[in-house]
Amino acid sequence: MKRKLQAMFLAITMMLAVPSVSLADAAEGDVIVTLGENLTNQQKEDILAELNVPENAQIITVSNKEEHDYLGEFIPKAQIGSRAISSASITIGAKDSGLNVQTNNITWVTNEMYTNALITAGVKDAEIQITAPFSVSGTAALTGIMKAYETTTNEKIPEEIKKVANEEMVKTAQLGDSIGAENAAALMAKVKDEIAKNEPKTEADLRALIERMAQELGITLTAAELDTLVDFFNKLKEMDIDWNQVKDQLNITKEKISTFLQSEEGQTFLEKLQNFLNSLLDAIRALFA
Repeated sequence: MKRKLQAMFLAITMMLAVPSVSLADAAEGDVIVTLGENLTNQQKEDILAELNVPENAQIITVSNKEEHDYLGEFIPKAQIGSRAISSASITIGAKDSGLNVQTNNITWVTNEMYTNALITAGVKDAEIQITAPFSVSGTAALTGIMKAYETTTNEKIPEEIKKVANEEMVKTAQLGDSIGAENAAALMAKVKDEIAKNEPKTEADLRALIERMAQELGITLTAAELDTLVDFFNKLKEMDIDWNQVKDQLNITKEKISTFLQSEEGQTFLEKLQNFLNSLLDAIRALFA
């Protein structure tokens, strides 16, 4: 019961307002759309209508080659496919408004996974809608979003950061297959937040940090999963990432990602729920006494 409640509240907490900071050179309300270049004309029209794209919106295309360039190291080529289909719209938000990601026809990558990866890449303050004309895994959409961000803000995202953001998205989705999507996204966010606060000095420290965060969330990792996370976060630590900015983004939410159940409010709710369930069971037992 506790684990199910954790997943529910982590999803709610992250969907309410996942944080970020401002888009430097873009005006609030600007819209840019990324379309997979292999969409048919009719599919393009349908997606533009679905996303309610204004006439003055900037439109760019994303190729299947670009998708393979950023994902090819992390998932099989067959999973990426041979067509660029995933599309997205980005509406620039006000300073410190954070990221809000919504998806349609995306089956593997969740809103929270996109948000985590975008925070790593430095994408900030925007309403993002991701869609496809039919069900797709969603792994390719991140490439288009980062390309749109660069186009809109004239701010180049380093190639190694693009790749590690895609790797984070994939590894989180893979972990989600084992421990649940909400738990996987929450664990990744929580570890990043802790690294931003106090970077582990050694690999042993990092391993202990990941184990502690998993334990706090009620998550059991296999030895292989733990090794994979240690390797990934070691790589992330070596990247030129502004960890203060990551920390600030994660702190914008009123209740941090993944910490609701550790808060006083969360513990009070669980206590009240447990008392209610106990009372209900007592009442049922009394009927048959």
